[in-house]
Amino acid sequence: MDKPLYTANDSCRFDEEFKYILLPLSYGIVCVLGLVLNSVALWMFLCKMRPWKPSTVYMFHLAVSDTLYVLSLPTLVYYYGNRSDWPFGEWMCKIVRFLFYANLYCSILFLTCISVHRYLGICHPIRFLKLVKVRHAHVVCFLVWGAVTVCLIPNLIFVTISTRDNDTLCHDTTRPEDFDEYVSYSSAVMTLLFGVPFLVIVVCYCQMARTLCQPRAGLQSRQQGAPSSRRKSIKLIIVVLVVFALCFVPFHITRTLYYTFRVLDADCMSLNYVNFAYKITRPLASVNSCIDPVLYFLAGDHYRAKLLSACSKKPRFSRISLVPRKRLNGNLAVVCKNQDSACTTT
Repeated sequence: MDKPLYTANDSCRFDEEFKYILLPLSYGIVCVLGLVLNSVALWMFLCKMRPWKPSTVYMFHLAVSDTLYVLSLPTLVYYYGNRSDWPFGEWMCKIVRFLFYANLYCSILFLTCISVHRYLGICHPIRFLKLVKVRHAHVVCFLVWGAVTVCLIPNLIFVTISTRDNDTLCHDTTRPEDFDEYVSYSSAVMTLLFGVPFLVIVVCYCQMARTLCQPRAGLQSRQQGAPSSRRKSIKLIIVVLVVFALCFVPFHITRTLYYTFRVLDADCMSLNYVNFAYKITRPLASVNSCIDPVLYFLAGDHYRAKLLSACSKKPRFSRISLVPRKRLNGNLAVVCKNQDSACTTT
């Protein structure tokens, strides 16, 4: 919530000067860096990665989610840079807050899909080849978008604007009189869209780690791509765990504490500490938009090779092979069509 925090004792007013520096700066960096990285990712998926594999489908939708979110960040940069004075109207406030949570939970669910997909490929390869198709991945992605949208529709109703000291505030929760209801709703969404997927990821990664640590000498002699698949799986585990440890887990912990302390009407000093921690982790939750492209680069199917190939293309120069066939006026006439064709002389 962006206006000064009040408990039953109205004397508990927080000093939040730090956020007028922290939030514009952090959101500005995430906006620029995330827009560049995800634009490159979308270009790669659309132009260089055809035909898609199921994992590519999940990564494409993850990049779309991140791009939509970073496009909304300039409004928040202006808002906090303008010391919490929102000039864009109530519906734009609702949309910007909706995009934050939509990206947050879409990212969690798409990372879960990628993790389950890699788990099936590592731990159940025979069943994986029979069951997992590209069309199935498209269906799963549309179900993710639909589930997140349905779960966040109440958020559009709760989020609102209000006026304080001639400034218009864009709340990221709701008005104070509806706060208890919002906490109940938010807790249910967090359990469904964060708690359950996180548990699924932990189980998948434990099974993957056990399988990857087993001796595979006999299998490697029959599977040429096994070492590469194992390396990509290990990189996937590391990147996804970093995203959760840095972005998702701290945000949900501090937000839960923030909501709980407010509902319980904790003392002003405790609320001050929790509010500070919550404001710090909000921009951290946005950093996933910049880390996700690292996942594509390290663990995506051929993404790194195709990106490096696209970035290193140089003008082609013909190689000339002087193999005389006949002389014309005492000189060799050499004909080379392009780099890939043989040179002939005339």
